[in-house]
Amino acid sequence: MAYGVKGEGSRQLLAFRRSQGESPAWEGSLQDVYRRGLEGRNLLLIVTDGCPGLASAWQTVYPRVPHQRCWVHKMRDILKKVRKRDCEGVKSEAQVIYRADSRRDAEAAFRRFQTHWREAYPAMVKQLEKDLPELLSFFSLPHHLWRKLRTTNVIERWFVEVRRRTRPMVCFVNVASVDRIIFSIFNGLNEKWKDRTLRLFTQAA
Repeated sequence: MAYGVKGEGSRQLLAFRRSQGESPAWEGSLQDVYRRGLEGRNLLLIVTDGCPGLASAWQTVYPRVPHQRCWVHKMRDILKKVRKRDCEGVKSEAQVIYRADSRRDAEAAFRRFQTHWREAYPAMVKQLEKDLPELLSFFSLPHHLWRKLRTTNVIERWFVEVRRRTRPMVCFVNVASVDRIIFSIFNGLNEKWKDRTLRLFTQAA
C-alpha cells in the first residue's frame, strides 16, 4: 500500500497490490505509480518501514528522492534487542530523539542516548547511529508535516482493517473478488481523508 501526503497535510491512497513476496511487488507498484504520473519531480520524501525489498525498489524508481525510515518500526527493532527491565528507559529516551524541536536537538538527544546505552547494548546503539540520517530526514520538511512523515502508522492501521474485514469471509470465489473487497476498504479510506480535508478547509474559511 502506498499513500501520499501533500504539502498542506492532506493524504490520499495512491496504490495497493496483493503479493506473496516483497521485492517484485514493490518495484512493480512503484513503476505503476510512476507510469500513472508520479514521476518524482515534486516528490520531496519517501517514507518506508525499512524492508530491504522496498528500499531497493525506491532507489530504482526514485533514486534522487530522500528517504525517511519509519520510527515505529525502528522502535520495535530497538526494543527487541534490550532486556525487559530496560525497555521503558530505552523507549522514552529514543522517543526524545524524534520528538525533538529540530534536527540539531534530535542529534543531541541521540548523543545522550548513545552515552547512556552503548555499554549495555553496543550493537543496538551502533545500528541506530548508522540508521540515524534516514530516521531524521523528516526534519527537512515543514513542521506541520513531521508527525505524518516520521512513521507509516496509517498503513499499519489499515492493514488491520483489511484483515478484520476479510478473515471472517474464509474464502473467496476468485482473486478479483479479493481485489474488490480490498479496493472498497481503501477507497473508503480515501473518502474519509477527503471528508476530513473538506471539514478542515470549511472551518478555516
